[in-house]
Amino acid sequence: MTEGYTIRQTNRRIIATIDGLPAGGQTGARPFIIPVFIPMSGCPHRCAFCNQTAITGVKPHGVSPSAVTHAIDTLLPFVRDRGRSVQIAFYGGNFLGLPEQQLHDLLAIATAHVTCGDVASIRFSTRPDTITESRLAAIRNCPVHTIELGVQSMDDRVLTRANRGHNAQCTVNAARMVTSAGYALGLQMMTGLPGDTPRQAIQTARKLVSLKPDFVRIYPTLVLRQSRLAEAFRTGTYLPAGLHETIALVSRLVRVFASARIPVIRMGLQADEALAAPGAILAGPYHPAFGERVHSHLFYRLAEAALMQTPCGSHALSLWVHPRHLSRMIGTGRENLSRLKSRFHLESLSIQADVGVTPHHLEVDIAPPPIALK
Repeated sequence: MTEGYTIRQTNRRIIATIDGLPAGGQTGARPFIIPVFIPMSGCPHRCAFCNQTAITGVKPHGVSPSAVTHAIDTLLPFVRDRGRSVQIAFYGGNFLGLPEQQLHDLLAIATAHVTCGDVASIRFSTRPDTITESRLAAIRNCPVHTIELGVQSMDDRVLTRANRGHNAQCTVNAARMVTSAGYALGLQMMTGLPGDTPRQAIQTARKLVSLKPDFVRIYPTLVLRQSRLAEAFRTGTYLPAGLHETIALVSRLVRVFASARIPVIRMGLQADEALAAPGAILAGPYHPAFGERVHSHLFYRLAEAALMQTPCGSHALSLWVHPRHLSRMIGTGRENLSRLKSRFHLESLSIQADVGVTPHHLEVDIAPPPIALK
């Protein structure tokens, strides 16, 4: 119940903490990302869950050097804080799987912006099985800072059913090569793939922790139109996980990574017009504010762990959180408040904001102990 939480008690308050989450909020400013989508480019085949066009709105193999230049020139003016790092990011395909000339052309455009000082560095996502010594040598003289690997799972049976075309050991080897070459390492995992279970997802997270990434992303599996999963869903051979159970699972995964001081920089696909288009998502645990729902669930579990330590017979309690986390603690539609009152049979439960409470902490007022008479 208290896995990933620390509970301690003072004379007047119970103090609960989500282990590993930064007490001061985010550690350092995240870079400003200029995304360049290359959907399914460089991919040797189609994974069961994939339809990048449905996710990005960009047609497969439709990215030209001029389109890359346009994307960069369009987004650069939106960099308000000139002290903030800017990165050009190639997403949505298998970057190191691109034909050599196309890879060279895209990197040349991005490198030119780094050279002139508009951009600090380059990042990209790629499959683990495209990380080879020769491919890394091909980008060695380019200002690449970050490489993200689409891991999805560390269970070979799940990878096979997802038609990934690589195994877990391939991910281990790729991660080691990336870090040995001096790049920042990002790992992406999915939940709810065919054959996957919550227990296996937790095992995947723990195996990813052992690879010591700089950050991770967690994506619940959605049934996208024109994907292989779409047909499996229609025939009843694949049933996606529900939203509430996925939120609960991802909150556990966040605690696994947080305990290892590994930040989770995204949970769920980013809401955009392509995903909002009618029929883009056929089924699955999608929510436009999925990450916020996970954070809210984390605070519910934190409050639950804290309230279990309150004195018996308590009927009116007050919870205190940092103002930044007040809405997360209250929950959508005040659901956390209602659930906690019902769970602990409370007549009154108030949730208050206090700048004196450390972020990702929660404090519960408790009645002072009775004064002993002499």
